[in-house]
Amino acid sequence: MIAGLTITPHLMQLAALLIGAGLLAGFLSGLLGIGGGGVLVPVLYEVFSAAGVPEDVCMHVTLGTTLGVIAPTVFRSFSAFRARGTVDLDVVKRMGPWIFVGVVVGVVIAYYASSELLRWIWVFFGTALALKMFFGRDDWKISDALPRPPWLEIPAFAIGLISTLMGIGGATFTVPLLTLHGMALLRAVGTATGIGAVIAVPGIAGYIISGWGEHGLPPLSLGYVNAGALLIAPLSVLAAPYGVKLAHGVSKRALELAFAIFLTTVVARFLWTLLS
Repeated sequence: MIAGLTITPHLMQLAALLIGAGLLAGFLSGLLGIGGGGVLVPVLYEVFSAAGVPEDVCMHVTLGTTLGVIAPTVFRSFSAFRARGTVDLDVVKRMGPWIFVGVVVGVVIAYYASSELLRWIWVFFGTALALKMFFGRDDWKISDALPRPPWLEIPAFAIGLISTLMGIGGATFTVPLLTLHGMALLRAVGTATGIGAVIAVPGIAGYIISGWGEHGLPPLSLGYVNAGALLIAPLSVLAAPYGVKLAHGVSKRALELAFAIFLTTVVARFLWTLLS
């Protein structure tokens, strides 16, 4: 017995998958600036379900824990991209306060939302973004420069809100937003890591506070953030620089397709859980 859980072959397989997901999450964070949340959310959901976490809090624990796991990776990727000069700090400062407000509202909504609703949110927004990345073209632009206030601030609020409800670092939305306004993809990816850092800290705090004292939480939980699963965070941090290195050596279209494949995989997994 460890933390009240019986070690079975099934749980050992899930643990191995979790380790692999931690490495993959770190690599994808560096490559795409996504923070790895899209990889970890479905895996952690399976882990907590197998551990007997009640359905009504399982997705909430998954989202809060995912933000906790990806936070160090996001900061590591942000540092690496900033060192290479591919982070627009002015954009991060402009979007940051609105991202923060969106995160706070997202945590409140997540507290009252059902597990099923949170998974449908994944399916809806993930599908829309995957289609955009699969079929998007260079001439799909709103403008050649970022818009004046409040036309960047309003989407920033939405990014903070939706990313919190999905347990991701925000790049899935930030990158398309910035590229539609003429920013080069690699610079958009680097800038998105800064946005992810803004999302992670208040998101983690919010999930801890909103889940404090909730019944049915797994052992070693601080609210909706499970400290046991945070042990995979070092693996994500370890793998992140390799993704950053590859990101600077591949084409724009390759990064777009990588985004699309990543999103399609996550959507398919959650759709399966909803319809099965």
